[in-house]
Amino acid sequence: MSHTHTRTVRALIGAFAVLGLTAAPAVADAGPPASAAAAAQPERDEYRAQYHFTVPDRWKNDPQRPVFIDGKFHYYYLYNADYDADPSANFGTAWRLATTYDGVVFADQGVAAPKGTNANYDLWSGSAVVDHDDTAGFGEGAVVMLVTQMDHPTPAQKRNASGQQAQFLWYSTDGGRNFQPAGDQPVIPGEGRRDFRDPKVVWDPERGRWVALIAERDRVSFYTSDDLRTWTRTWEYVNPGIGTIECPDLFPLRADDGTIKWVFGVSANGFATNEPATFAYWTGSYDGTAFTFDEQAPQWLDHGFDWYGAVTWEDPAAPLDRRYAIAWMNNWDYAHSTPTWTEEGFNGTDSITREIALRRDGAHYRLVSQPVAALQSIATNHTRLGDVVVDGFLPLDYRGDAYQIETVITRQEATNIGLQLRRSDDGTRHADVGVTSTYAYLNRGQTGYPAGTWKTESRTPVEAAAETVRLRILVDRTTIELFVDDGRFVQSSQVFAPPGDEGIALYASDGPAVFGDLTITEFGSVVQRPMRLIGDFEGADWGPGWTATGDFATAGPTTSSLRGQVGARVADTYAGGGDAAIGTITSPPFVLDRNFVRFALGGGNHPLGVRPATSVQLLIDGEPVLTATGEDSAELRRVEWDVREWAGRVAHFQILDDATGAWGHLMVDQVTLAD
Repeated sequence: MSHTHTRTVRALIGAFAVLGLTAAPAVADAGPPASAAAAAQPERDEYRAQYHFTVPDRWKNDPQRPVFIDGKFHYYYLYNADYDADPSANFGTAWRLATTYDGVVFADQGVAAPKGTNANYDLWSGSAVVDHDDTAGFGEGAVVMLVTQMDHPTPAQKRNASGQQAQFLWYSTDGGRNFQPAGDQPVIPGEGRRDFRDPKVVWDPERGRWVALIAERDRVSFYTSDDLRTWTRTWEYVNPGIGTIECPDLFPLRADDGTIKWVFGVSANGFATNEPATFAYWTGSYDGTAFTFDEQAPQWLDHGFDWYGAVTWEDPAAPLDRRYAIAWMNNWDYAHSTPTWTEEGFNGTDSITREIALRRDGAHYRLVSQPVAALQSIATNHTRLGDVVVDGFLPLDYRGDAYQIETVITRQEATNIGLQLRRSDDGTRHADVGVTSTYAYLNRGQTGYPAGTWKTESRTPVEAAAETVRLRILVDRTTIELFVDDGRFVQSSQVFAPPGDEGIALYASDGPAVFGDLTITEFGSVVQRPMRLIGDFEGADWGPGWTATGDFATAGPTTSSLRGQVGARVADTYAGGGDAAIGTITSPPFVLDRNFVRFALGGGNHPLGVRPATSVQLLIDGEPVLTATGEDSAELRRVEWDVREWAGRVAHFQILDDATGAWGHLMVDQVTLAD
């Protein structure tokens, strides 16, 4: 039983079965060029989670609710490219994007909504929606964000993030890949409120309007709107007893008895009342104005120390029956205390994606959680140990730092039964997961954990009369997640065991216990390959390493405001002298070490092969292997080339214009190489 099987998963595989998507084969990593490799995979790779989502570099915190677009989920999150681990500095966050079919394997797409592009500086949490009916006026199918920013902050307020918080609209017309602000005036002003953030927008189909929930420190305010622009405050929920309230949520879900309940949730801090600082929720009903509670006391979706800023989203194939959740595995008490930053240059790991369901429990309804089923699609090895009887202490002949353990514990006479995980060779360091007669626990106090905290052991109740307790434990490089009794309770915490501490031992105190059907599952790595920017045309010239011929040799990018463009400038061959201008603009060589080349394209419809041409092409050995042309339109459309056929080859991206008549020019923007 040795840890000998590894696999890297690079393709987007294991789609939700309900979507009818077929798993693609794993694609080996061809390896980025040296410059990209330094950012993507540092020389040391001992702390980055292997099967959990991690930020490619620098910093991430709050997840943003994924949106289903073009057959895949678009997962946005707060990202700080200027992070330096100084808690007193505010360099601001942008929204970065990763796409996924299944919530397990993610593909980085880079920053989708950059900071510093309007008077309101950076972007905080919010939510994106697909505006299918063009209620906001950005076009049918536009992706619209309602997001918190500071309202025209001063330089000092930018530095300490103290500006007035308000809600602003941003929008995307390219399928959620790139956003731009809809001006710099708020659609929901802060009006002096100190804390006024994290808008969660949902569609109310019964009343045909939008609903927004906004966190206001000790309360959540409810707003409604017909067009995402004009909002009316309708109700507020006040609760000063659970700390600062953030990241609200609202959704309907069908229970196992067929009852449809609305669920209202918030990220909160319940430690003052001996409760978690994770995701509090209530079941009840929503009438389009206010939420009515089944019970006043909250329940909690996680009872560990590091499951914060959670978001949930529906399965589009069964929106009332299946829902998913993901959270930031960190805690603001010690957010900057992680070896991943000092050792490997990143700080940001998410929980495993969960499927959540609503269950009736006597007179109550509660949410239960399980790791999403698609996790099994990246399993590479199963070690089945069967039923193991332990009376005292039993080390296992197994080593690993990224795996899942499943077992059903039969207590017999034992009073404390558990597992030492990430155990050092001498046994002095380990994290413990176990069960007593009254509670299950996760204890990280005897190995590495975030500095300066007393939060070392979390607990959840178990039935004292129950003969068995089912445990499912996810262990990754810096995290442990404990699912008790099919997700009735969950505990999620960071654990910073030193590299090399990879042992497992079983223990039972005061008598024997049985670890039934003990199974260890290993998973392939899902570490993202960061998006590579080939050209954004934001400078005075075409870009580093780009070359130009003909009329474009002395020209450069053009300041424009075209629909679908990214940033302030585009490559427009009209710049070389109008439609009469001819020549080429060619990128420096790059290795095809990602699956897709993507770019925005507009202009004349003159395909390559029919002279004269306005064409972009992918060149390999100087010959075009893929081409595209415009549609006689000034609107930039998104083009995607699948380049897996040429994996590992050296390529150039070229813009060719030898047309001189009407629409004799092309506009190109944001050329990227990504999975």
